[in-house]
Amino acid sequence: MNSTSVIEISKEAIKNNIRFIQETIGHNVLLSSVIKANAYGHGIEQFIPVAEEAGVKHFSVFSADEALRAKKAVRKGAGIMVLGWMDEQELNWGVENDIEFYVFELDKLHQALQASRRIGKPALIHIEVETGMNRTGFKQKNLTKAIKLIHDNPGQFIIRGVCTHYAGAESIANHVRVQRQIVRFKRILSWLEARKIKPDLRHSACSAATIAYPKTRMDMVRIGILQYGFWPSSETFIHYTTRQRNNVDPLQRAISWKTLVMTVKEVGTGEFVSYGSAYQAHEPKRIAIIPVGYCHGYTRGLSNLGMVLIKGQRVKVIGFVNMNMMIADVTNLPLVKKGDEVVLIGRQNQNEITVASFSEFSNLLNYELLTRLPQNIDRVVV
Repeated sequence: MNSTSVIEISKEAIKNNIRFIQETIGHNVLLSSVIKANAYGHGIEQFIPVAEEAGVKHFSVFSADEALRAKKAVRKGAGIMVLGWMDEQELNWGVENDIEFYVFELDKLHQALQASRRIGKPALIHIEVETGMNRTGFKQKNLTKAIKLIHDNPGQFIIRGVCTHYAGAESIANHVRVQRQIVRFKRILSWLEARKIKPDLRHSACSAATIAYPKTRMDMVRIGILQYGFWPSSETFIHYTTRQRNNVDPLQRAISWKTLVMTVKEVGTGEFVSYGSAYQAHEPKRIAIIPVGYCHGYTRGLSNLGMVLIKGQRVKVIGFVNMNMMIADVTNLPLVKKGDEVVLIGRQNQNEITVASFSEFSNLLNYELLTRLPQNIDRVVV
């Protein structure tokens, strides 16, 4: 059985984007491809083989379940790093399977130590430090205790990295805060080095920091949104083009979302369309019923606002978006029939529906809209 729509992932777009990122950071900086949240809606299993073909050797996920999916999909022995959640049993699995993971509190470091002893292998840890994000990360007092625990247990840990995360590098409004974090991180790195903590990798840069703050690239960058063809913000894009002195966007959107017209019918003047009275036909209308609704990630906030492409033309979504369906006004496209392709995101002939256009109408971030796309929608690499 197939889902009512399909998400297409462009292999050429992904390779183009990874090539751009690698050229930007240089070949001495490791690219960790962030594939959390089902590869930002693109599909972990579909994305990893293409990324590996493009030369990616390291992937970042949020949790152990994503790490397991990544491990099954990896073909060329790439490293896998968990940025967030792992419970005690998952840490055992992680140590046994050479999964790298963040430690950001003493409890987790103690659990990693116990897992290392049980499995008989060192835990591959990244020490996350607090620099001003105030989310996860060791503060100074507990960092001192963590270093003592590591020194007191030689051979139980391999320190793969020391890391932090910036609080909004995509916005100039956060510039002072981010600069303070950069200074703090450098001080902490020096402090750790003086205490004989020498990580394989120092890393702090996400997509936005990689572009806007080049000095944060260090040994490794953690790139999410850029590799899928999206800028973290319009400010980041402007920052890039200003430095390049041109307005050419080097990224290519990797995702398209398509479905088919389910049925077509006529609506008389004065009749209401869909639930309630949100849309009333002021003249005879021809409407196309489309088998995608808010349960598929097409937000109800796009009721009477959204646009889709049919026959290469933009047509408006009318009435409320339903749980499993939406309705488009095809009055001006008399040849539309059941089974015709509908593009929800992507290009059809010369027109395009962008993820950004969704964001403008629905007040959702690119990140939010992409990651809300359900995993049970079929994804194919094209």
